[in-house]
Amino acid sequence: MTKVDIISNVYEKVGFSKKEVARLVDTVFSIIKEVLEEGEMIKISGFGNFVVKDKKARRGRNPQTGKEIEISARRILTFKPSQSLKKAINS
Repeated sequence: MTKVDIISNVYEKVGFSKKEVARLVDTVFSIIKEVLEEGEMIKISGFGNFVVKDKKARRGRNPQTGKEIEISARRILTFKPSQSLKKAINS
């Protein structure tokens, strides 16, 4: 599903103009992005949690050459689905 598909689905269910729905969807995505950039968790009831985690720098190995490399510290985004979402997917 793409952003355009999301906009179309919301447009069909809500009844606002497509332009208003597109602005609404863009606003929601930008708020989510800003909150995650700040390192905060997003918890959406009945859907799941988005969590930003910090990973430390570590030593790794290039699988093709076997040569050791340094993997830099970085932030990762994880998603943990809620129990109700898991049930909906598995039913």
